[in-house]
Amino acid sequence: MIMAALKIADIRNMSAEERNEKLKELRNELMHERGVSAMGGAPSSPGIIRSIRTSIARILTVQKEEEKL
Repeated sequence: MIMAALKIADIRNMSAEERNEKLKELRNELMHERGVSAMGGAPSSPGIIRSIRTSIARILTVQKEEEKL
């Protein structure tokens, strides 16, 4: 499943439960893509791993910000 990087505004509008679910989904997808590239296969999209990592970082950033409030 190829997806664009999540926007911060979209992440902030999610509930904490939705964010945790999305984070789990993104981490599974990242593990899959890394596995494909480690086996010598070409990823379906060259920038997909970077996009997934960026989305994960954004979700974690929003979670940390909300912990401080």
